[in-house]
Amino acid sequence: MRLLESGHECLPWDRLPSLSDATSWERAMRVMSSELDDRLITSSLPTDAQLRVIFAVVALLVVALVVTAPYAHQATDGTEIFVPAYAAAIFVIEVTTAAILLATFRVRGSVQLFVLALGYLLSGFLSVPWALTFPGVFEIAWFDQNLQSTAWIAAIRRIGFASALVGYAVIGPGLTVRTPERWILSGIGALAVVLTTLVTFIMGNVDFLPHFMTDARTTTTAWRYIPMLALFLYMVAFMALVARIRSTLDIWMCVVVFSLCVEILLISYLGGATRLSVGWWSGRFFGLMAAGTILLVLLAETTENYMRLARAAANERRTRFNRLAAMEALSASIAHEINQPLSSMVTDANAGQRWLSRDEPEIEHARNALKRIADEGYRADKIVAGIRQMFQTGAQDREFVDLKCVIEDAVARSLQDRSAARIEVEKLYRDEPKMVIGNAGQLLQVVANLLDNAVDAMKDSGIRSRKISIGIAHGDGDEVEVSISDTGPGVRPEILDRVFLPFVSTKPEGMGMGLMFCRSVVEAHGGRIWTTENKPAGAVFRFTLPTDTLSSDRGL
Repeated sequence: MRLLESGHECLPWDRLPSLSDATSWERAMRVMSSELDDRLITSSLPTDAQLRVIFAVVALLVVALVVTAPYAHQATDGTEIFVPAYAAAIFVIEVTTAAILLATFRVRGSVQLFVLALGYLLSGFLSVPWALTFPGVFEIAWFDQNLQSTAWIAAIRRIGFASALVGYAVIGPGLTVRTPERWILSGIGALAVVLTTLVTFIMGNVDFLPHFMTDARTTTTAWRYIPMLALFLYMVAFMALVARIRSTLDIWMCVVVFSLCVEILLISYLGGATRLSVGWWSGRFFGLMAAGTILLVLLAETTENYMRLARAAANERRTRFNRLAAMEALSASIAHEINQPLSSMVTDANAGQRWLSRDEPEIEHARNALKRIADEGYRADKIVAGIRQMFQTGAQDREFVDLKCVIEDAVARSLQDRSAARIEVEKLYRDEPKMVIGNAGQLLQVVANLLDNAVDAMKDSGIRSRKISIGIAHGDGDEVEVSISDTGPGVRPEILDRVFLPFVSTKPEGMGMGLMFCRSVVEAHGGRIWTTENKPAGAVFRFTLPTDTLSSDRGL
């Protein structure tokens, strides 16, 4: 194989100095780095958009407090009927929030999430007996309508949830357990037993407990210690959260604590600790917002995680499909490219057998046939090596290659087929080296494929003037443009824009891999390839390659 001209002789390309170490080619696609952490709000800091939402919620709470405060003492009549609706909303929101937190705890095993989830379960479960025992709402025989029952259940609910907030804020996020499933079952079971025992004890012994209510709406002086203790616990939780904020959930829990503090101020202080007043209902609204805030945030995060998981699954399926398509293309490329030297080897082997089977064996002809078989075998080996290298992820070997010698070698190899089809070759370039940096074997296959396609297009047609024109010219910038035109029937318009795609062929028996291989090689060399019509008939295939602008620096 003759590729680089030195004086008047083309040297074999495998003897040329390699530039793979000096001109290593960058990978077209790099593997993206893995994400640092999962994007759960329990382990990641908030984005700017999330911070803006948090500040907006806090501002809305402050504005609502300022607007409501002047009317906090005003009583409302006939609003008891809304208590069950409020209790049902609280139950659904807080139990759902607890379920999501427990699901997250099952994944991460963080004890602080477990404590917070139990706090939401406690508050949600106790909202049911609180509403059932509320004076003037239900008349149920097995629920005592004693004024103190509702107040005691409300006190346990308030202090219990505040204690859970303190536990969440104090416990470090690094404290985890190995068997979260057992903790979930044990925690829910223990909480159910404790709450059932407490509610049963309150309902049966409420007369012996301190009284928190003087009538259906007014509290006693003993009640004042409940909101004071709750506020103290809220402040402890708030300061602990602010001191150690490490995630978006910590910031949202600060907003929740702030909302609960506003609730206490409206119900127990600005509203005069009077049930069903404007302050009392406003405080309940703030409590509902505090409960719903975390639920909305967790639901938004869960939805985003499911969307991310769905996209990852879709990308995985697409990647797997692309791998299969690439393997099919690689197999078809090998079969397509190796078929030509194998066919030549079979033809030369049959010819050699005929020369040797004569009465007077033609040893010289048989020797030439064997030499051609060896050359074709060497060529097949280089084709396989070139295809393997093209599909490897590492850098490919590049050398100084005389593109003119590559074209002349490909033209010489197609001599037999062109002579049989009476096809003339016209060379439209000067007899001087055209240097590029590339893989000689792959570039030879590109030119050979384009020549073979031109020969196949014209040999079975009824066209009398059969000619292939090959040109080499300067392209845009530091590029060399090669054009190979024929006078055949041309490319059908319906596949003109898809002719370089795999499995698209202009020949009935074609595999549709030759032009795909050409495009892959040319683009891997930093060039481009396209086709146009050849007036008045035929097709023109053109491709460009970067020229050697570093030869003076390399001393060549």
